[in-house]
Amino acid sequence: MAYTWNRIVVKVGTSLLTTPEDDFLSVYITGIVKELCSLRQSGKEIILVTSGAIGAGMCRLGLKHRPTTIPLKQACAAVGQSCLMNTYEQLFAEHQQSIAQVLLTHHELANRRSYLNTYNTLLTLLQYNAIPIINENDTVAVDEIKFGDNDTLSALVAQLVEADLLILLTDIDGLYSKTPDGKGFGELIPLVEDITPEIVNMAKGSKNKFTTGGMATKITAAQIATTAGVTVMILNGRIHGILSDALFGKGCGTTFAAKADKISSRKRWIMYGLKTVGEIIIDDGAREAIFNQGKSLLPSGIVEVKGHFEEGDAVIVSGIHGNSIAKGLINYSRGAMAKIKGKQSSQIEEILGYKYSDEIIHRDNLVMFE
Repeated sequence: MAYTWNRIVVKVGTSLLTTPEDDFLSVYITGIVKELCSLRQSGKEIILVTSGAIGAGMCRLGLKHRPTTIPLKQACAAVGQSCLMNTYEQLFAEHQQSIAQVLLTHHELANRRSYLNTYNTLLTLLQYNAIPIINENDTVAVDEIKFGDNDTLSALVAQLVEADLLILLTDIDGLYSKTPDGKGFGELIPLVEDITPEIVNMAKGSKNKFTTGGMATKITAAQIATTAGVTVMILNGRIHGILSDALFGKGCGTTFAAKADKISSRKRWIMYGLKTVGEIIIDDGAREAIFNQGKSLLPSGIVEVKGHFEEGDAVIVSGIHGNSIAKGLINYSRGAMAKIKGKQSSQIEEILGYKYSDEIIHRDNLVMFE
């Protein structure tokens, strides 16, 4: 019996695009494209997140080792992205399927306006039956604006478009348990209902010279997506027909169950779309108020301020014992916070000469960690 997933994000790793002989375009991606087109023609909405620009550039430039400098990585991406999209254009054209290139950096998702613009663009493409093909814009991305890996990017895209399902295609069958001695792999885990520390510790995948990710990044992606109510599957993209088998419930790979109590779109944006630039340390009373009583964070409970930030930036909220509690948008700069920490809200204007708000972080802009 087929599941009712309608909007599906599929991420393809570089290992499925390159061959052992270091050639670009493997037989696996040809089969994957055919399946994606079949799913699209059956009425499914498909978004493809692809790696491979740097790998394709390496192949085209004859490099034998993954570049370590940013200029060379970006040069490989510049050469490889056109090669990558040309390959997809040819493969999808064989099935009369239109595609669209979408290149993103973290900046597009960190800014609320461009975040919503990206959402509207992707939905419009889906309405016109095109398959958006998304990649990180490695040609211009630097550490400050990088997603880090395309597993994370695919999870952010899945939660952005409110997908039903995220499929991470790789070159292994799924998540495996550890052997009793912790040195090898045990059995394939078919279903993960809760991503516990034990599950996280199982995620030690291998890398090769073309790739940046591993199983650990896929677990992180699953944490992001399932929190947004998206089911996640890790599947072996080298198995013919794997997408159809998974969608028809034939027990493939590892499935991560979506959370029933997903957080709102705005809070997902705060949690995953924004990079943190500071930290606020609070006492136990403030922790109780925001964590268990749903209150806003007030200056009286703040013990220490770290980092450099301005009003509107995202910061981590931590307890006095070092545990991270929440993430939120702060109403005051670091300089102002240093003056009003530990004070009452009624004293803010007297101390600063102005007052934006009684709250340091309003509860609507505060996302609690589990």
